[in-house]
Amino acid sequence: MVMIMNQALLRGFALVRRVATRRSVLAVAIALPAVLVAERSGAQGVINRLWDDVTGRSSSASPATPASPPTAAPPSQGAPQPQAAQPAAPATTAQAAPPTLPTIPVTSPRTQAVGETMTLTGNAAAVNKVKLVARVVGYLEQIHVPDGAIVRQGDLLFTIQKAQYEAQLRQAQAQLQLQRAALAHATTEVARYTALVRRNAATQVEVDNWVYQRAAAEANIIAAQAQIDIAQLNVDYTQVRAPFDGQMGRHLFDPGNVVGGSGQDAILGEILQLDPIYVEVNISGQQAQQVRANLDQRRFTLAEMQRVPIEVQLQGETGFTHRGTLNYVAPVIDSTTGTLFVRGIMPNPNRTLLPGMFVNVRLPMGRTLQSALLVPQRALQEDQGGRFLLVLDQNDVVQKRYVQLGPLVGAWQVATSGVNRDDRIVVGELWRASPGLHARPQPTTVAE
Repeated sequence: MVMIMNQALLRGFALVRRVATRRSVLAVAIALPAVLVAERSGAQGVINRLWDDVTGRSSSASPATPASPPTAAPPSQGAPQPQAAQPAAPATTAQAAPPTLPTIPVTSPRTQAVGETMTLTGNAAAVNKVKLVARVVGYLEQIHVPDGAIVRQGDLLFTIQKAQYEAQLRQAQAQLQLQRAALAHATTEVARYTALVRRNAATQVEVDNWVYQRAAAEANIIAAQAQIDIAQLNVDYTQVRAPFDGQMGRHLFDPGNVVGGSGQDAILGEILQLDPIYVEVNISGQQAQQVRANLDQRRFTLAEMQRVPIEVQLQGETGFTHRGTLNYVAPVIDSTTGTLFVRGIMPNPNRTLLPGMFVNVRLPMGRTLQSALLVPQRALQEDQGGRFLLVLDQNDVVQKRYVQLGPLVGAWQVATSGVNRDDRIVVGELWRASPGLHARPQPTTVAE
């Protein structure tokens, strides 16, 4: 056994010297233990393959005389025999499988004629808003409707103490009856004294006096009738009624308070008309000039203007679902703000819009874009550079395109620049798609 080990060491050192002339010390250190193990197991082929791995050449290029396997001494009884080393499998270079490309949904731009519009931020306003004022002095007797109630025109809202005003009305009516009686008496006396004057039984002065009394009675009748009208108005003012269909605000006085006194704010409450409702915006002077240029400087008549459609979108809504028409355009531009006041009106039966609510208003600009390119809104993204789309180029590589946008058309939006008719726009897997990614396109239909 000792002789076999010595022979293996000698051949190992000889191999080491050969390796050291061609490889680094590290290769020697790696080769030596393997040589020893291989010699012990009698695996000359392992040594040859190890030599090929270290030198980088085929063992057939360097002829080597295969060493005869040493004659092993017969094993002693009961001594453990070393296990023969298994020959290493030949190294093979495996071909790497091609990577699987991610599937990206894409769609093409749409082409259609679109009316050019502008979208502005405005607010809703009540068509009518009235402060209900106590026009006579008295105790507030009763509130007939709760706060926030929907009322009709003529509904009774507040009642003020009216006993004194009803008494004043009866007094004025009595004065009227008195003056009518005076007129009748004066008329009779004028006729009597006129007859007496013709018989020289009375003087003309007496006739003139009764003529005067008759004329005064006629004037007093007119004054008495006016007093009746005033007294009736005061009685009517004790009942505060709704001037139009609307919604009540909160009341500002409780029953039992004296209202309508001098030097006192006599506002009992407020009522607003919410159906229909106004939407108000201010457009810049430049936009106003653009609209006029689109219309060839032609001014709309009032009837034409009130047929111009407008669309409104509430904050948080995805589309312009509320529609109305223009109602008023200011004749001048505000010199302090450089803007033009524009007002629209629209039905509001469910009171979806409330006064003071901020809304987005879309107004037509008087021009139609022929063959406009529309892109899906859901494909639009935004960063510090602006709004952009992701598209697949001819090599199916994702590219980033910044775009200029125009009016909205449902779930699509006009792109005035940055996109071509043949582009394939990424509409899904946006979290995965990034510029430079190689992907497999999957044509997809975008819902309207």
